[in-house]
Amino acid sequence: MRNPMSLKGLNIIVTGAGQGIGEAVARLVADLEGRPILIDMNAEKVRAVAASLGAAGAEAHVGSVAEPGFVQATVDAVVTRHGAVHGLVNNAGIVRAAMIHKMSADTWQQVIDVNLSGVFYCLQAVGRHMLDRAASGDKSPASIVNISSDAGRRGTIGQINYGAAKSGVLGITMSAAREWAAQGIRVNSICFGVVETEMTETIRSDKFRDRVMSQVPMGRFSTPEEVSQPVCFLLSGAASYITGQHLSVNGGYTIAV
Repeated sequence: MRNPMSLKGLNIIVTGAGQGIGEAVARLVADLEGRPILIDMNAEKVRAVAASLGAAGAEAHVGSVAEPGFVQATVDAVVTRHGAVHGLVNNAGIVRAAMIHKMSADTWQQVIDVNLSGVFYCLQAVGRHMLDRAASGDKSPASIVNISSDAGRRGTIGQINYGAAKSGVLGITMSAAREWAAQGIRVNSICFGVVETEMTETIRSDKFRDRVMSQVPMGRFSTPEEVSQPVCFLLSGAASYITGQHLSVNGGYTIAV
């Protein structure tokens, strides 16, 4: 039986792929027979992940998604080397916490640059390439998955920069989906709850764990490996008629009509 989630022969860019969710997505892309193209600022980590996935043809690119020149050059290099980019997972993100009245302009801007502008730069660069392919008559897959958060849907305390950026990602997703649907380019977002990564260590600490957990109907946090599966679903042909949607993967933390 054909696997509807197969990514065989597809080149998938994953940002923030040196650890956590990005690494888990890259590993699942490889398991589904795709080629993961890894982007991260941490050279040691991202190269180690790529090396461990060498059999899948994985490769690492070191740089910041907040630098549009680096992003465009990376996409151009991947297209030159492999012929096409079929998928993008906009996962790179940072946290810089502070209460609203204490947040500096620099703390605000650092998170906006990576978590919002970085998503736009990557989506724009990959989208340009996908539009060129579509114009040439190439009907091969074209899917973009933007990683948002519950913080972008219901707000957050002590991270207004993060919440604003993740809310903005939802707007980017809907706008790009409307602009590019006719060209066969699908754009969706995923809103995670609490995933067991380095970025969530504070809210998973003894101080906050019980309060946060009490709001999750399933009564547990998720792992990077678990949440990588819906990401790859949206990349795959199994989601061929889905675009402009926000998928909550959060154990019921947010439930809406």
